[in-house]
Amino acid sequence: MTATTVATSNHPKQNGALIRAFGYLRPHWKMTAGAYGMMLLIDAINMISPLIISWIIDHTIVTQDVKMLSLAVGGLLGLVVIKGVFTYFQGRWTEIASQNVAYDLRSELQRKITLLSFSFHDQAEAGDLLSRTIQDVERIRFLTGRATFRVVEAAVLMLVTAAVMIALNWRLGLLAIASLPFLVYQSIRFGKRFRPLSSQIQKQLSVLTTRLEQNLRGVQVVKTFAQEDAEISRFEAENQKWFSLSALATRIQSQNMPLLNLVANIGSVVILWFGGSMVIRGQMTLGEMVAFTTYMGQLLVPVRQLGMVLPAINMAGASAERIFQILDAIPEVHDNPTSRDVTFTAGRVRFDQVSFGYGRKAEILKGITFEAEPDQVVALLGLTGSGKSTIVNLIPRFYDPTAGCICIDGVDLREIKINSLRSQIGMVLQETTLFTGTVFDNIRFGKPSATREEVESAARAAQAHDFIQEMVHGYDTLVGEKGVTLSGGQKQRIAIARALLMDPRILILDDATSSVDSETEHLIQLAL
Repeated sequence: MTATTVATSNHPKQNGALIRAFGYLRPHWKMTAGAYGMMLLIDAINMISPLIISWIIDHTIVTQDVKMLSLAVGGLLGLVVIKGVFTYFQGRWTEIASQNVAYDLRSELQRKITLLSFSFHDQAEAGDLLSRTIQDVERIRFLTGRATFRVVEAAVLMLVTAAVMIALNWRLGLLAIASLPFLVYQSIRFGKRFRPLSSQIQKQLSVLTTRLEQNLRGVQVVKTFAQEDAEISRFEAENQKWFSLSALATRIQSQNMPLLNLVANIGSVVILWFGGSMVIRGQMTLGEMVAFTTYMGQLLVPVRQLGMVLPAINMAGASAERIFQILDAIPEVHDNPTSRDVTFTAGRVRFDQVSFGYGRKAEILKGITFEAEPDQVVALLGLTGSGKSTIVNLIPRFYDPTAGCICIDGVDLREIKINSLRSQIGMVLQETTLFTGTVFDNIRFGKPSATREEVESAARAAQAHDFIQEMVHGYDTLVGEKGVTLSGGQKQRIAIARALLMDPRILILDDATSSVDSETEHLIQLAL
């Protein structure tokens, strides 16, 4: 499964992914339970308040009892303050729980992406992975927090309010809830219509993020070939696709909400007419009528909430599915149950009838057999694309051969734990990668416990110490993202120092001095 695979119409998968997403609330159940407990208390106050208002109208305003009116209003004000306190804790606890879900999910996702094999990253788009890690996780955060809370609150409010209205006046109550089935049906129907569109929006957002990431990463190439206008046009084309999908979603949503509001408002007018007639005929007090219209408002609010929240839930369903596609991916290269830690004593590397091809492509290596002895320098020569880099990528088990066996000191690589294997191999790749941070941090990347003296010693061996010392802050100089403040040769020498610092049993240099002048290359070879 590649990182760009998206199922846009598999609703059962989305539902299953949503259920799994809610499982991340389990470690934070106390906070979640507290938030929902506050919700029930708030709903209880919402149910009591109209009855108090009804009593105030019928027993203080109508009777002109100012003293009792003051006491009753004071009590009502106290309830308002208490409700405010409950609302504060409910919102705070809901947000904390959902933020924890986002933290856990994003950490797990980043860990999985890091641990997945090179075969996965060969096909994955960095922008797509960024979109899943940031935007999709954010939608899950909203789902497990406010969105679900509003759905549960809407269900509780509708049921309890309907029951109270029927108890207060069963004829008027039944009339009030007559429109509920249609309103709920319309909200669910809208959600089903919106669901496939939400998947398309998420997919296109990933495409847009990928395009932006590629433009930023390749800005030097774009400017070198004067392709700014072409790249801007490509980005605008993808942006237009995303805009069109989002506009369609907005149009569907805008068609749904006015219909819900229309039916709800008609219901309110009908209740006002029937209720007013009953008050005039003396079948209902004015206070009861006011309470009833208040309950009617509370009954319709949840329906409107559903209309607004369901699109977000559908978006979250698509996001959850995309996230779990990554979390469920199985690394092609992994430790076996019998894998063990091995310390290389000699570092003898042997390829025995090794064959390999990337994915479904034709085999690059066919029946390769050779042996590299301890303390021996082995050079791999061949035409471009002949498999030199492939051979060195097989030694640290970035990939597993499709046939044959690779051994170090007589032990099959598949019987060695991956971390144990790679910790004893120093490697400098064709494409030098440096991280945002200081020169010192980049050199000791593979050995965080290294001392200043060890770092400087490795830098001297890599012929990097002198130019590092000439920098404004020496080893504490910030190199910028991907080392953009350094020349190609300087980056390669820092990468070589990083590999040498590990004092590896096996050192692999994959065209590691291509950007270094011949004199410096000779000095590096002498140091090695």
